[in-house]
Amino acid sequence: MINIKLKDGSIIECSEGVVGLDIAKKISDNLAKRAVSVKIDGKVFDLRKSLNKDCSVEILTFDDQDGKKAYWHTTSHIMAQAVKRLYPDVKLAIGPAIDDGFYYDFDCENPFTEDDKAKIEKEMKNIIKANLPIEKFVLSKSEAIKLMEEKKETYKLELIKNLPEGEEISFYKQGEFTDLCAGPHLMSTGQVKAVKLLSSSGAYWRGDEHNKMLQRIYGISFPQSSQIDEYVKMLEEAKKRDHRKLGKELDLFFFDETAPGMAYWLPKGFRLMNKLISLWRKEHEKRGYQEFSGPQLNSSELWKTSGHWDHYKEDMFVLTDSDGKEQALKPMNCPNAIKIYASKLRSYKDLPIRLNDIDVIHRNEKSGQLNGLFRVRMFRQDDSHNFVTEEQISTEIKDIIEIVKYLYDLFKLDFELSLSTRPDDYMGDRQLWDKAEDNLKQVLDELCGKGKYKINEGDGAFYGPKIDIKMKDCLGRKWQMGTVQVDFQLPLRFNLSYIDKNGEKKTPILIHRALFGSFERFIGIITEHFAGAFPTWLSPIQVKVLPITDAHLPYAEKIVKILEEAKINVELDSRNEKIGYKIREVQMQKIPYMLIVGEKEVNDKTVSVRSHKNGEIGAIPLSEFIEKINQEIKNKSI
Repeated sequence: MINIKLKDGSIIECSEGVVGLDIAKKISDNLAKRAVSVKIDGKVFDLRKSLNKDCSVEILTFDDQDGKKAYWHTTSHIMAQAVKRLYPDVKLAIGPAIDDGFYYDFDCENPFTEDDKAKIEKEMKNIIKANLPIEKFVLSKSEAIKLMEEKKETYKLELIKNLPEGEEISFYKQGEFTDLCAGPHLMSTGQVKAVKLLSSSGAYWRGDEHNKMLQRIYGISFPQSSQIDEYVKMLEEAKKRDHRKLGKELDLFFFDETAPGMAYWLPKGFRLMNKLISLWRKEHEKRGYQEFSGPQLNSSELWKTSGHWDHYKEDMFVLTDSDGKEQALKPMNCPNAIKIYASKLRSYKDLPIRLNDIDVIHRNEKSGQLNGLFRVRMFRQDDSHNFVTEEQISTEIKDIIEIVKYLYDLFKLDFELSLSTRPDDYMGDRQLWDKAEDNLKQVLDELCGKGKYKINEGDGAFYGPKIDIKMKDCLGRKWQMGTVQVDFQLPLRFNLSYIDKNGEKKTPILIHRALFGSFERFIGIITEHFAGAFPTWLSPIQVKVLPITDAHLPYAEKIVKILEEAKINVELDSRNEKIGYKIREVQMQKIPYMLIVGEKEVNDKTVSVRSHKNGEIGAIPLSEFIEKINQEIKNKSI
């Protein structure tokens, strides 16, 4: 018999060899019906996984993110099976679950049409209706190669040949369809209840533009048909809010083929960014942060010492100088912050030292992965590197989370915290990693409650575990935002030290943290969150003044001057256009307030106020309006 520790801390006794589904049934029939996968000692497996020793077990449903991924991964196989039935000559590439659904890449002669997708979706429903059992089996590398050679699946062969010798390789079979896959998967195709194919596009094999262009189909699936309808409505609303579309319409930013992945910030957009930066600076200055700026280009020697050269080089822009030495545009700010710290002797009395910066950084993202402001090659990270003693770690992280709460509350954004642990490609001593993870767990236990936060196994940075900050927008979408990382490794690699109270040298701990993630990404997200209608305090143009005719222009110009003196961002529309046209244009530009002035306003020394949010306010004295808008800006009202 073995002891199984459940999520609630209770222990159940089971026979050795019990599978995940049987444990779900022991807990409740209802849970067993909803179960999609099982987490055993922090790792996710099929419900068919047998247990042979004492362990902790969590039964996952579609409500869990890891459960969703098993559900969507299975649906990607159902799609691939449908494609192979309809188009037997198509070659299979890869088909993973992603944050919002799944995709599969295929090598085929022509792009998939809308008619093709309709046929594929129909065939997927037939496969689901057939409720085919899903079976897992493993082969040796030579056996796996032989199987894929027989099936003439060239992409699968390439993947298998890159795997280590002696490794058992897993496959999943449903009906006539077999796919190379590590899993996990559902027990049968019939567990998928509702499916919809969303879009298709080209995608390079392995994301490399030097490889062949494949055809990718994206899809989504849910346990209930009504969830498909809700998701499609959300997608339609998201299209209206697309930050790339709004960026052009509102004159905020644009992208050009001459600089892929690097935004051109227009005056209005850059004003918006500067307002965010000013807010960020003010809040950090109040909390003892010191802003610095460092070089954009550093010698490869710096990146070799930091470990980025070995772990991150392919994502860096590497250059050769006139002496033939390699350099790189910085993809991270941490080595420069470390150089600032190391520039003079430090005492325990100096710590914590909080070095924040918003230098531009560059990352050589694959062209196929670029996505507006969400995935760029050049951006400004709202960075800080905090050097602390071991005793200060917990307090410092709590203080950081307090800043997160303040900043996100300003935008009425909900967020959640999760822990990302040691990846396979980690750097440094494992015991130090365990210590860093324990520090973060203690903080999260206190902030969120024990067991009340998600653990992302193996998703930490190569030099340290991290707390990830995920934000939920008004459409219910979750976005990966900032991180808080505890790093015992880089201070050792750079021989950093401080003098403790006994006069001895000690190594500081480095906390890496970004709260917005980057200003570019955050602006993209809040542009969609607010649908371009930014709150008054953040809006690049807060007031538009509209004279009804040229006769009212002198009074309108006087109003603009008074507003400018009151530090309000204002524009004058002096064009000889009909007032109705001007009003509609301001509404389209989503400017918080418009002031309309005609003969009555001139005579009464008033302004007629219209709010984008609340509609017609009416005629009031200009001084009253200034007092109202200034209070709104001061309070940072949403």
